[in-house]
Amino acid sequence: MDSLEQIAKTLHSSGKKSELERLAASANGKRLEGMVDGAALEAAVKSGDAASLEKMLGALLSTPEGKALAADVQKIMGK
Repeated sequence: MDSLEQIAKTLHSSGKKSELERLAASANGKRLEGMVDGAALEAAVKSGDAASLEKMLGALLSTPEGKALAADVQKIMGK
């Protein structure tokens, strides 16, 4: 879970909240949102189930939409 927590902290403290929100609201972001089982995600977050969270994230990032979104986040974060 450390890696996910570090990512969340970095994103939160980046000062790029509006850019990241715009990205999440994009057509690509919405497509990815539709691929997520919200109930399973909420349950994993509440229980601290890092393995399930990493599995969900890995599944998303393996899609063309996920790869494109990850590249966009990297651009926003300046990496």
